[in-house]
Formats: sequence, structure tokens, C-alpha cells
Amino acid sequence: MVSRVEARVVRGSALLAVLCALLLAGGWYVWELRAIAAHLADGDPERGVYQQDPERADRTASEVLDGIVQEAAEPPMDGKAFGGGPVSWRSGGWQPSDPLEARPAAAEPAIGALFSPGPDADPDHHCSAAVVHSPGGDLIVTAAHCVYTGGFRTNLAFAPGYRDGVAPYGVWVPTRIDVDPRWIDDQDPDLDVAFLRLRRPGYPGQRLEDVTGAETIAFGPELPAPTRVMGYPNDSEEPLDCRNTAVAAGPTQLRLDCADVPNGTSGGPVLTDGTTLIGVIGGRDGGGDDETSYSSYFGDGVRALYERATKP
Repeated sequence: MVSRVEARVVRGSALLAVLCALLLAGGWYVWELRAIAAHLADGDPERGVYQQDPERADRTASEVLDGIVQEAAEPPMDGKAFGGGPVSWRSGGWQPSDPLEARPAAAEPAIGALFSPGPDADPDHHCSAAVVHSPGGDLIVTAAHCVYTGGFRTNLAFAPGYRDGVAPYGVWVPTRIDVDPRWIDDQDPDLDVAFLRLRRPGYPGQRLEDVTGAETIAFGPELPAPTRVMGYPNDSEEPLDCRNTAVAAGPTQLRLDCADVPNGTSGGPVLTDGTTLIGVIGGRDGGGDDETSYSSYFGDGVRALYERATKP
């Protein structure tokens, strides 16, 4: 029989073990928070703008290229010639996926993975993005939650056409990030869109759009519309896509029902008529669930954000 003294010792030891475990867990949590905070900046929250520090951006590109991805010696083809131009899906042979499930797809020059190297609690590539036509030829679009979470991410890099550890069109870093200030205020799912202006370290004067081509952004899209979503899952080194008809989910959201569009595809483009972009995976419920993907509707607010992001 165990004595009362022995029982107290056992209980005391158990309590001490629990306290030690809590302290260790708390220390790990604080370390994680500090690591995440180290990659965030306030920027200008009233305007929703962050001007990236060039040296910090160059370090990010180096981290991505140092053991995460490698650049191809030469791009596989001229991005502007890729795909032979837009196709009219409404009058052509577009068909929804059968079954309505995302499947691996060929990489495309104007669509890529968004990387955030370092101990920020995310995988190497945590989101997706697409090149969109702009006067400066340097613009991508993604979801706001991919670039602003309690602060602007300072460790971002974009690899267009990424597949199997190779960035065939180089690694590009932000010079500027634009989100709607109302997203900063309360993460309104109707404003889950961000535009990033990019440059390629070591290649002064090179324009992203000249290398990859670009999607054409459309505002106020007519719904329903035949669409395709594409993005990079966190745990995959190749993109996937799915086709279905996009419908309105109220006045401020676009909805597309396709299964198996997982984490990491946030920010991936919603395309119609081949290369016309009408949304990015995000918005309601952070982009959806196992069966449905959402996008903030590209109305007047997104148009104003695009116009602001493209001004010199």
C-alpha cells in the first residue's frame, strides 16, 4: 500500500511535470510568435501600402534559391506565346471537370507559387498568385490574407511557372504591396485581394510580363461564367486545377464548386475564356472548404485597388 507521503510525492511530481510541460509549450509558442513577427512590417496601414526594403527582399530571394528552388538556365519558351492566346470558352468546347475534383495540371508561365522562407510557421510556398497585365509589366495578384496577417509579410518571393523545385522564369520579389485599408482594419472577406509589384534581383530592368506573359484582369464579371481555378497546394511541387461554372454567392462573392482544392491554392487565379482573370481563391471562409472555392467579387473596390497599385 502506498503511504500518504509517497502519494503526495507522486502527485507533486506529476504537477511539476505538467508545469514544466506548460512552460516548455509556452516558450515554444513565444518563440513561434517572435519568429512570425520578425517577418512582418506595419507599412502604411491607412493607405494599405507597403514599400519593400530592397536588401530584405534580396535576402529573401537568396533564401529561396539556397536549397529551396533552382532557376532554369533558360526559360522553356516565350511566355507571351504560351497557349496560343485566349480561347472563347462560351462558344468553344469548354467542359467542367468530371468528376468535379482538382487534378494535377501542367505549370503555366503566368501562374506560380508564393514563397515565404524562414521560421514563419508556413511551408516554403504557402500561397499562389498570377501575373496580370499592367502598364509597368510588373504586377501579380493574390489573396490579401497571403500577404497581410497582422502586418505585411516581408519574406515573400514569387516563382512563376514553378514545378518540382525549379523556377523556370526566375524568382521575383516585391517592391510594393497594395491591399485595401479595410482589409487591414477587420479582414473583410469581401476585400481579400492584393496586388504586388515585383522585380527580379540581379536582372535590372527586366519586366516580369515580358518573361511570362500575363492574364487580363476583368472587373464586374458577368456571372454565371465557365471558369477554371489553379493553384499550388502546400504539400505539392506541382499545380492543380479544376473547371466548373462560377456563380454569384451574394453581391460580393464568387463561388465555384470543385473538391480537393487545398491550403496553398489561396491566391490562385479564377480564369474564364482562357486567360481572363475574374477572381482569386480567397474571400469567404479564407477561400472555402473541401468542396467549394470562393473569391471576393472583382467590383469597383478591386478596380480602384488595381488602379492605385499600377500608378507610377
